[in-house]
Parts: sequence; structure tokens; C-alpha cells
Amino acid sequence: MVMWPALVANKILNKRLGSNNFVADYPSNTEPLLSYDQPSLSTKTILNDHEDTQKYKVFVSTWNAGGIAPDEGLNIEDLLETCNKSYDIYVLGFQEVVPLKTSNVLGSENKKISTKWNSIIREALNKRAHNICKDNKKQEIRNNKEGNNPSQQSEDFECIISKQMVGILISVWAKSDLRPLIQHPSVSCIGCGIMGCLGNKGSVSVRFVLHETSFCFVCSHLASGGREGDEKHRNSNIAEIFCRTSFPRGPLLDLPTKILDHDHVILLGDLNYRISLPEETTRLLVENRDWDSLLQNDQLMMELMGGNMLRGWHEGAIKFAPTYKYCPNSDLYYGCCYHGKNAAKRRAPAWCDRIIWFSNGLKQIQYGRSESKLSDHRPVKALFIAEVRVSTALKKFQSLFLSERFQQIKTHFEVTPADEFICKKQSSFRL
Repeated sequence: MVMWPALVANKILNKRLGSNNFVADYPSNTEPLLSYDQPSLSTKTILNDHEDTQKYKVFVSTWNAGGIAPDEGLNIEDLLETCNKSYDIYVLGFQEVVPLKTSNVLGSENKKISTKWNSIIREALNKRAHNICKDNKKQEIRNNKEGNNPSQQSEDFECIISKQMVGILISVWAKSDLRPLIQHPSVSCIGCGIMGCLGNKGSVSVRFVLHETSFCFVCSHLASGGREGDEKHRNSNIAEIFCRTSFPRGPLLDLPTKILDHDHVILLGDLNYRISLPEETTRLLVENRDWDSLLQNDQLMMELMGGNMLRGWHEGAIKFAPTYKYCPNSDLYYGCCYHGKNAAKRRAPAWCDRIIWFSNGLKQIQYGRSESKLSDHRPVKALFIAEVRVSTALKKFQSLFLSERFQQIKTHFEVTPADEFICKKQSSFRL
């Protein structure tokens, strides 16, 4: 049994747990087949070849779960939009997946809750893929009878990174055919809470490289508080996260180590910025759906436009109602349903849950919220088109393995049991 003093000491000293200390659907110490760090693909001929660009759809969401564990039957298909769109990468950030009580902040991580969330995500993402697979199988039977050869494939998603720190959880999923192209996944956890270092507030950042472009996603839960001046604590949290977050340089010592050094950076989470207006004025403007007047006094918007820590960052147009703070299982804002002694618990509505980005190669094409009533926050989601640099030589090498010609060549060789073992999908966790 691990004693609390040792756990607390490790957290206070910000003991490094290792950049590969996360769970995924394949071992983190195994490099992908098409990694350009391998000798056959890291020559100057390939790396200095003409670069092309490809575009990928990246879905990002953030949700403060309010310390409430999800039911097994929780439906997040509306949040993930699995029914009508197909994305390449999903990045889901959560805050308060466990209550922020002393035992959770000072004790060991509750891994059961992250496993539960990942199971729900896996089922939602792959439900549509499994239906496609069934339809394809039926079509394949029909095509075989007709002498046709179907080309559609299943679009199963795999978890490439999942990491939890106290109540902050980030889970990254990619299409199975993209997984071999994703390299150098790593994580960095920064606590900014109690004593300035515990994980009740802070960030879990993840990074990876797709083709030749680096991505960094920062899932954060910043300092709370609606009083005048509390926004300075949130700005200070961001400064700490940018300063203290660090990633390994990689085997060739050419990977970015700091958040802002990556090609594409997205900050998501319960950033806790409020609206600098009297509560009565805020509630009246919310009732009138006067988002423009509210956003003129939104603390994060003011920081983006004239601040220091988030200069050069971008946010899409907000056309949705404030996401905080709701009464449980209700569409009423907190304070509307409490009177008397509970009136002191009133919280003015605010856009606490946000997604912002720092990159010239990202284009946001959707920004909105979902309507789950699990907690006192509503989820926020965004869709990006990300430009990714691809070596033309590597692209040709990749296309060889996807071509019909390669499939025909492959059938002339006998696959030995040893080959089958090597090709089998390995897993460091399955939910």
C-alpha cells in the first residue's frame, strides 16, 4: 500500500512520471511502421524531398463533468456527431471526472473512471464503423455474386493517447489507417492547484507528430472565481502551463519541447473566464440572448484581443448560450432555482468552457455546444481542418502498401506463423 505522505511529496515536488506514462491501444515504446526515424526512411533523399500537404478533419471537445461518474448507457453520439460526419482524429478533454475532494487531490489516481469514459468513447466512435462494416459485408456478398470487388473499408478508431491527472482527462483517438503515421506520442502534466502544484487545477498536454507536422493539445482546468481580479489567477495558470510543460526532443533531437513550438496548438478546457458585468446585467443579457454585449465584457475575449499570455491565439465566433452554470438535470441557470439561504450560491452565467488555437495551418469550420445535462456545464465542441506536411517520397512509399498491385504481389508469398504473430495488433489496454 502506498502511503499518502509519499504520494503528496511526489506531487509537491512535481516528480516526473515519464513522457510515455499513458495508456493507448498499442505500446507507446513501439515506433510506427512508416516512421521517418527509421534508417530506410530518414535519409536526406526523403526528408529533403518536395513536401506536399494533406488536410485532416480534427474534432475537439471539452466538458466539465462536475465530478459525476457517467452511466454505462450514457449516449455521447450527439456530442461526437458520429451519425452524420466522419472525422480523422478525435480529441476529447474532460475536467472534474472525479470530485475535487482531498482524497482525490492528494491520493492516487482513480483509473477506473478514465477506463469508464474511454469505454463509452470507444463504443460511440466505433458504433458507426461497425454498422458500415456490416453493410460492407452484405455488399461484398452481393458483389461476389455479381463478380465485383468492393473497395470500402471499416473506419474503426483507436486510442493513441489517454492520460488523467486528478480530475483532468484527455483522450485522443484516430482512424486505424492513420495510426501507423502517428509518431512520438507523449504527455506532460502540470499541477497549478493547491500550493501552486497539486492537480486539482492545471493541465494535461499531449503531443504527437502526424506525417511531418507536430500537434499539441492542452487540456486545462484553470483557477475558478467570479470576483474582480480572479482572471489574473487564470492568466497566471496559463503562464505556468506554458513555462513548465516540456516534452522530450525525440531520437533525432529535432522535436519541439515547449507547447508553442509545435505546428498546431489547441488549448481546450474549463478555462473559467467569466463576464465582467454585474450579475443582474449578465442574467438580463443572457435572457435576451444578446451574446455580442456579453462577449464585449468576456474576460477571455479581452485577453485574446489585448492581453499578454494569449496574444496571437484565435477563437471562433461564439453563437451559443453560456455553458455554465446550470441546475442539475435542468436547462435553468444556477441561481434561478435557488432562494433564501441558497441564494449565496448563485453563479452568473459564463462561457467557462472554451477551445482556442495557435496556428496558421488550422481552420475552424464549426464551434458550438452540446446539450447533455450530466453536469452543471454543457460540453463545447469544435471542428478543424488541419494542414499537414507530407513528403512526396514518403507519400509514394505509403501508397505502395495501399495499392491493388501490392495486394497482388503479397498473395504470391506464403505468410508464416511468425509473420502472423508480428502482424497481429498489439495492445497495452483494451476496454
